[in-house]
Amino acid sequence: MTDTIAPLPLNDWHVAQGARMVPFAGYSMPIQYEGIMAEHLWTRANAGLFDVSHMGQLNLIGDGAAEALEAIVPGAMTTLKPGKIRYTLLLNDKGGILDDLMVTNAAKHLYLVVNGATKHDDIAYMQANLPATVTLVHRTDDALLALQGPKAVTAFARLVPGAAELYFMESGPFEWGGIPLGVSRSGYTGEDGFEISVPAAHVQKLADALRAMDEVKPVGLGARDSLRLEAGLPLYGHDLTPETLPVEADLNFALSKTRREKGNFAGAAQVLAQYPDKAMRKRVGLAIEGRQPVREGAEVVDDDGAVIGMVTSGGFSPTLERPIAMAYIPADLAISGTTISLRQRNKIIASTVTTMPFVPNGYHRRPKSA
Repeated sequence: MTDTIAPLPLNDWHVAQGARMVPFAGYSMPIQYEGIMAEHLWTRANAGLFDVSHMGQLNLIGDGAAEALEAIVPGAMTTLKPGKIRYTLLLNDKGGILDDLMVTNAAKHLYLVVNGATKHDDIAYMQANLPATVTLVHRTDDALLALQGPKAVTAFARLVPGAAELYFMESGPFEWGGIPLGVSRSGYTGEDGFEISVPAAHVQKLADALRAMDEVKPVGLGARDSLRLEAGLPLYGHDLTPETLPVEADLNFALSKTRREKGNFAGAAQVLAQYPDKAMRKRVGLAIEGRQPVREGAEVVDDDGAVIGMVTSGGFSPTLERPIAMAYIPADLAISGTTISLRQRNKIIASTVTTMPFVPNGYHRRPKSA
């Protein structure tokens, strides 16, 4: 990753909207507009517009692309149907998580969205581990917007009516005024909504059209983080690292049955040795007592003050109006209702293990009978 801070295609648009810009993942990005709390609550009730163009958009093209990807991820790619999306994990040869990503079967190729801070390392790793018959294309000429919230579908359907027919974790190609769009019904807030891939040359036009709607306001990185924390979603580089294995990260759902049975993915021996409940530690949600937020790096301690775990994400929940956190703790303590002691700045803070998500999600899921 370079130390150079680059502008994204919507940089001037953000500034015009009153954004406070900060460096993030090598880019200048909006941390907030009118305020993190207000933007968070707006997204939960209406529709927040996020610029996530820092994320890596990749195409895997060629015969056997799905089989080749399965060598380095534990998700079932060969059975992924056209128009469907699957969350999976890029693993190293020890089963450690190099990144978490979304994979879409776009019919003629696989479309991947990887984290912005890791995308260049991801590309290098995949190029080193994919066969010559598979071509990896980094889509640097495309921007990515996320429209999230209960009113996102109302707003977006005015521009692209057909997108309302998608369900959660489905995607398709659409067109708006002659501009090609790749639309998925997914996101990182726990709310219903869409991620929209658009040629960078046209992203401001789309952002303007969405911003003009009463339901939509721009939202920055600050509220994006508090929203995903309430949704219980891990953040790579914080809750997930190359030293973290999927089971201890509470990501068993990403280990498909067929892939577990075959055991032919990177780090399979180490990963399957922990499956389903043999990890020594586990990522859990914590309800924090009092009003003081507990931040990343706070220690989990036992009755004698010895460090037995670590908080990896934490903050104040605007929806619940109290602090919450995620932490790695010994597996035998990872039971809902267990009292956990935390130490932050030499102060002991009580917390309780709780189920995640902290706030119920609003995903538009396909009915089971459909």
